[in-house]
Amino acid sequence: MKFNKYNDSYNIIGNKLKRTRERLNISQEELSNKLSLLGITLYQSDIFSIEHNKRTVRDYELWGICNILKIKAEDLFEPKTK
Repeated sequence: MKFNKYNDSYNIIGNKLKRTRERLNISQEELSNKLSLLGITLYQSDIFSIEHNKRTVRDYELWGICNILKIKAEDLFEPKTK
């Protein structure tokens, strides 16, 4: 399956996700484990790829991430600055 890119990225939440996760002192592995408790399989390497804008994010993955981090989805969206 071919995915379109936006500004050479597969998602626009990666940078903000990484900063938010680190601010909350949650490791990628811990986030992965908590997601699995919700029935969402997202490996540490997947989270790394999302945070580095190399992987798309499915809606249920975004829902799970926001649920665990206790944030709203729109909190992860920010304008791209250069």
